[in-house]
Amino acid sequence: MAKLLLIDEVPQSHVPSLDVRSWRRLIECRRHEIDKRTRVKNGLRSLLRSYGIVTPSKPGLWTQKGRVWLREVQWPTSLAALERDLLMDQLEHADRIVARITYELDKLARQHPAVALLRSIPGVGPRTAEVIVAYIDDHKRFARINRVGAYFGVIPSQDASAGVNRLGHITKEGPATARKLIVEAAWQVIRHDDSMRAYFDRIVAGKKERRKIALVAVAHKLLRCMLAM
Repeated sequence: MAKLLLIDEVPQSHVPSLDVRSWRRLIECRRHEIDKRTRVKNGLRSLLRSYGIVTPSKPGLWTQKGRVWLREVQWPTSLAALERDLLMDQLEHADRIVARITYELDKLARQHPAVALLRSIPGVGPRTAEVIVAYIDDHKRFARINRVGAYFGVIPSQDASAGVNRLGHITKEGPATARKLIVEAAWQVIRHDDSMRAYFDRIVAGKKERRKIALVAVAHKLLRCMLAM
């Protein structure tokens, strides 16, 4: 390392700017708050089941009318009602936090033309577009387009020795939030784009057990398209 430093042959690693790092942290914060809100919703469902209270099919439990029903439902004990009230307060608090973060993220996204460009892909929404732009940052740091898959951890792990090459599960390197959103977007792209659907079906080859492999392949191809754009 000392010799490489002396002759200036150590490759530089990309360091995003302070604004980009703050953008990434806000994206991760939103994902964290949504996970917390989901746990609160699961807690309310668990509470209803534990006391044998059947939820109405309509309206949805998390709609405005559904929440009014939750507030007004009769509980067998005062402690159960107290637990309901605490969970509802947490849910409303989480909603306010998510709404505030989303508002700020939308303002940031409007400052980046690349976000609007990626949203032109059928099936790609604002959250997926912004997370890809934020984590790619400078497209020039990828020497080849296919390296973006390794950065986001959607390529298979490799175990090669003595002429034997084994491919395993995806590496899951890089930002987990971005990987989760790009895979979710891949499902939507398959539904909206005929060429991606054909690519997916070709990899599946009529075998249900290959659907996950095909979905990851679509996500990888979608990432390459996004980097090229």
